Amino acid sequence: QVQLVESGGGLVQAGGSLRPSCAASGGEFVVGNMAWFRQAPGEQRDLVANLPAAGDTTYTDRVKGRFTAARDNDKNVLYLEMTNLKPEDTAVYYCYVRIRPIDNFVYRDYWGQGIQVTVSS
Repeated sequence: QVQLVESGGGLVQAGGSLRPSCAASGGEFVVGNMAWFRQAPGEQRDLVANLPAAGDTTYTDRVKGRFTAARDNDKNVLYLEMTNLKPEDTAVYYCYVRIRPIDNFVYRDYWGQGIQVTVSS
């Protein structure tokens, strides 16, 4: 059974940095699209960064120039380097990964458990 486990959230002052990660494990599989989302209290879950299996990573305008997402395809790990954090970045951050077993071509969507990122002013 595939699982996504997130780590690296926490409390930081404005202007600080965090580097959450998301590791996929459980069987033999192929990873397709990966992404980071976030959800602030009372708001919908929004896309932060999208990392296709092939092609360029894209970001929401609100984090461009401050956040960098990366994927390690050998280790099946997704990262989000967050710098110059602002109070409005406070949210629960979720990783999202599309995965298929190596023996068929049906992809399924998986979500991490979510980690809290809190930025104090």
